Order: sequence, then structure tokens, then C-alpha cells
Amino acid sequence: MRPLRRIPPGPSRRGGASPTPSRMKPPASTARRRPKEARVRILLVKPSPRLATIRGLQAFQRLEPLALGYLAAAAPPGHDIRVLDLRRHRFPEASFRRTLRRYRPDLVGFTGYTHEVSAIRRLARLTRLECPGARTVVGGHHATVAPSDFDGPDVDAVVRGEGCAPFRALVGRLAAGEELDDIPHVRVPRTGRGGEELPRYPDPATLPTPRRDLWPARAYRSVWLAEGGRPWQPLFPAVATVRTSYGCRMQCTFCVVPFLSEGRHLPRPVDQVADEIAALPVEHVYFVDDENFLDEEHAFALAGALAARGVRKRYFAWTRATTVLRSPEILRRWREIGLDAAFLGFEFISDSALRAVRKGGTVAANERALDRLRALGVAVHAAFMLMPDSSAEDFDRLRAYVRALPPVQCSFTVCTPSPGTPDYRALDGRFWVDPPHDLHDCMHPLTPTALPLREFSRRYAAQVAEGIARTPMRVERRPIGPADMVRALAAERAFVRGYERLYRDYPRALWDSTPRCTP
Repeated sequence: MRPLRRIPPGPSRRGGASPTPSRMKPPASTARRRPKEARVRILLVKPSPRLATIRGLQAFQRLEPLALGYLAAAAPPGHDIRVLDLRRHRFPEASFRRTLRRYRPDLVGFTGYTHEVSAIRRLARLTRLECPGARTVVGGHHATVAPSDFDGPDVDAVVRGEGCAPFRALVGRLAAGEELDDIPHVRVPRTGRGGEELPRYPDPATLPTPRRDLWPARAYRSVWLAEGGRPWQPLFPAVATVRTSYGCRMQCTFCVVPFLSEGRHLPRPVDQVADEIAALPVEHVYFVDDENFLDEEHAFALAGALAARGVRKRYFAWTRATTVLRSPEILRRWREIGLDAAFLGFEFISDSALRAVRKGGTVAANERALDRLRALGVAVHAAFMLMPDSSAEDFDRLRAYVRALPPVQCSFTVCTPSPGTPDYRALDGRFWVDPPHDLHDCMHPLTPTALPLREFSRRYAAQVAEGIARTPMRVERRPIGPADMVRALAAERAFVRGYERLYRDYPRALWDSTPRCTP
């Protein structure tokens, strides 16, 4: 590995220039000092999606690379850090190569989800070719639950669990010219050792405030919901992402979050979150909690802290029907300080299907929660799931159910268990693509469908288009600006097209076959 840059000496305590070597007379006891640590060039990378379904989704919403902001904040001071979000680049691979050649990083870090595993491995390979001396490190959900998937000569370290403390240690080791072995929660593919046990999630109070100075604040936008809404309000405002808590106490069998958090819900310190939100340069805040209001005391305290600071922003939160029905006063309080919309997981339209995944609710409860949120003035994003074995009749029933709802924004995914969950283990050996990682976007069925795959895609796309037509903006004919109108129409076309052509992401032999899911 090429020599790293040495961190230059800083100013003296009196504020002047550092003394020259000839005038420095250290005490005898400190005459032999440790070598100065090297200045490390760090490049943190978010991959660009390969699948048209994900690219279509990003036409509606592209959120900040928040995980990279946390890592940058956790790095020891004195190093040079850049964030490269390849989702923002038309030709991501060319942009990555160009950045490697110009920046010449010493450490390249990647974060990603399961569907980005192959992309990360390819980027790590390109790093080896362009910067042979650079070290590569991978983290994220998939790296946590399946670290061996990154074994190979192109990845030097795999971080399991929350990455701030391990990343800080990795940078420190690299700056000191030391090997990366024996760092807690870090697997070294070269030896196949390290990080054997899944780490417990740390105290959220120990996490830093993410660095948002490493990307342009207004480069990240999301379609924004509001009940009623203001005439001509922006449809795609700039948004910042914030976490107020980590983990979830629920036990849905398809979701990896309870597995990672051991069924715990861990709120961040109220003042820390309130200060972070108050400092944001944009008006719209998209929370990325697993559930915002599980801890009622914390939710009330945070609302009070924001009000006391005079923070006036708009919020999108995540909640459950059980929370809305049990504690409507929480939603009322948040509505008072700017809550515009909430994500509500309907998932399925039958109680038996909800019980099968241990969702912990009922269809009737979902409907009551929807009505209560709308009565409070909170717009709803209702999320539904399909199963790979959904029949034509199942699609018809879902379409009829959505049509009977009041105007809400809807999304539709395929129930796709995450690696590490009971449902994923139960499907082992039944995946019809190998490996299933590349199609793990919660929109591609990973096991054989009851309908021919081409027909499944057609019906799926029709349901997505139906959901778009049922949005409040469409039903209530709200006026929006010309630029937003053009952007919305283009996003809709790209989004629906991704579903229509979903079957093309599979081997051609599967397109028109009539497989049947086995129990």
C-alpha cells in the first residue's frame, strides 16, 4: 500500500505558528514520541441501483445517504472524507472510476442493502484495479446478517451491526499503519475471522450527529403528502432524513429489524434529536425510524422540545395502526407541530394473512387507524403486500379493496423476507433465482409465482397504476405547478414501466412458464 499522508502539525497553543524543530525542546521523559498518524483519504460510496423498479421509485423519492453521514461523523478528526452517492450520477461506474483516479483514496467504504450486494462487489473490484493500495470496507444490513457474502480478494473488512465504533477503529488502524485484524464486530475476509457474533445495538446516545456537509442539501427530494394541502404547494420538496430511534418491539416474521435490535426499541436522546432537526437547512423532514411513536413518553418529549425551540418544519413519520388507536393524542400533538403524513402498514387485506406473519393487528384496526389519521389532518401512505402465489382473484380483491378506500397514497410490494429472518430461512432451497440477492428489492418475487411471471408483472403494474390514480392529488384535482406536473408524469411512467417489465429481470425460460408455489 502506498504511504499515507502525514497529518500536518497544528498551531501552537498561543495561536501562532508551530515552533520550528530547532527550537523545540521536549522534556527528556517525552523525547521519544510516537510517530505521527497518517492523514487518510476516505471515500464513502452509496451504489446506484441496477433494477428498473428501484430506479423508478427514485423518480419519486431519493433520500440522503444518512448511513454515510454517520460514518463520516464517527471518523477520527484530521482525515479527509468525501461522500460519493452514485444514485445521483447518470453514468455511475464511469463517475466512480473518475473519482478513484482523481481522489486516490486510501480507504473506500460501501453501504448497501441486499439487492446491492453484486454492485458493491463490482465496485470493490474496480477499486482494486484503479487503486491497488486502497483498503475496502463494507457495511449495512446485508453485511450484518450475511457477512460471508462479501468474502473474496476485493474486500478487506466487513462491519457487522451499527458501524460507527468499528469504522472509527478501522480508520485509526489504517492511520497508524496497522492491520485490520481483531477489531470488534469486523470480519476480515482474508482470514475468514472476526465478527463471529452478531453485536448488540449500542446506546443511541453514543452515536454522533451525522455530517450533512458532505452532500448538497437540496439534491434529495421526495413526493410529499398533505391532507387537504395548500394550493400550489411543492410536490417534490427538498427533504432531510432523521432517525429519532432504532429498532422495533414487534415480531413480524418477514422483517429483519426485530432480529437486529433483539426486539428492542431504542430512542435517541431528545435534546440531541431536537438540536439536529433545528439545524437542518430544509423545511421537510422524512423520518426513517422503524416506528416513530412506540415510546410515547419520548414522542411527547421530542414534540415539546421542538416546540420550545420554535422549530417550524413539516414531517413524514412511520407508525402502526395499534399505536394510532392506542395513543391518538401523540399523533394530535405531532400534527400541531407539523406532521403532514404517516406511513401505515396495512400489508394484507385479510386477518388470516396478518396472523400468518405475526403482524399483530387486524384489517378493521387498519381501517380505523386510517380514518383517525385523516380526521386529525394527517395524510396516509397505505402500504400493501402481495404474495408470490397471489392468484388472479387475489389481484382483483386487492384492487376492489383499494378502490373502496378514501383517497390515500398507496404502495404495493411483494412479501420478501429479509436474510436472517425466520421466513427467509423457511424459503431456503425454494428460491428460483440463485443467488436471490440481485432481485431482493421487495418488488420481485423470489419464489415461483402461481401466475405466469409475465402475467404477474402485468397485473402488478396495473395495481400500481390504479394506486397512483387513487392519490388525493388526482382524486381531489389539487392544483400543482407546471414543473411538478411534468416531473410527476415522468415519474409515474418510469415507475409503472419498471413493474410492467419486471419479468425481464429473470431468465427467459421463466417468463411464460406456469410454476406453482409449493407449501
